Amino acid sequence: MDEFLQQVLSGIAAGGIYASLALALVLIYNAMGLVNFAQGEMAMFIGGIVIQRIVIRPVERAPVLTLVIVTLGLATLINGLAGFFFGYLPRSFPSPFSVQTVDILGAAASWQDLGVMAVSGVVLVLVFFMLQRTSVGLAMRAAAHNPEASRLLGIRVSWMLALGWGLASAVGAVSGIMVAPILYLEPNMMQTVIIYAFAAAVLGGIESPLGAVIGGLIVGVTVNLAGTYLPGVGGDLQLAVAFAIIIAVLVIRPNGLLGRRAMRRA
Repeated sequence: MDEFLQQVLSGIAAGGIYASLALALVLIYNAMGLVNFAQGEMAMFIGGIVIQRIVIRPVERAPVLTLVIVTLGLATLINGLAGFFFGYLPRSFPSPFSVQTVDILGAAASWQDLGVMAVSGVVLVLVFFMLQRTSVGLAMRAAAHNPEASRLLGIRVSWMLALGWGLASAVGAVSGIMVAPILYLEPNMMQTVIIYAFAAAVLGGIESPLGAVIGGLIVGVTVNLAGTYLPGVGGDLQLAVAFAIIIAVLVIRPNGLLGRRAMRRA
């Protein structure tokens, strides 16, 4: 029982990281109806507003496939720049939290896990408060859901979209900072994390910020328990659990746990 609780706590800590990156994916999707495949790489360089204004804005009215290709190109470009400037040799990254453990109901939880939970919780609450309780957040949501009406009301839609990209980039950077002490610091470190985050976003509902949080926690705990208790599942094979979650959601409940069902006229 102690080991089970310990794995759940570690899964919640990992889930907090996935939730924050999944939230960044949801922010971009709500703004443009696009899954940003460069979100993980953008965690290394906080330049969301610049990228939106220079790269995304000229093609924002293009077909979705074009935008997907652009984000894949961005991921490759940013990854290459990181390797050029910093090299590809893995490096350690210091954690602001101690690796010492504290006893919680008989389970040994590290201060690093508890710190990750706390930081993730604060970030998610701040983003939720901004989107739901501030005029800027209201303008961002209006610009994303009804840009034409927003323009008539005097909202600078283009800048609101840029701000959404900037916010997503900042949230992604926080998740990168939290995961760097756990993984080795190198240009490809976020490629695995983005898969877990995408699974979290799909599970929670790709349009739902709250769903991203719930999905992240579920994915974190599920992957951790699967790696501990399922024979043969561990290390890179844990990615198979994330892919299984994505496939199961798409087959059973395509809109996710909190996603809105698309309405069609008969």
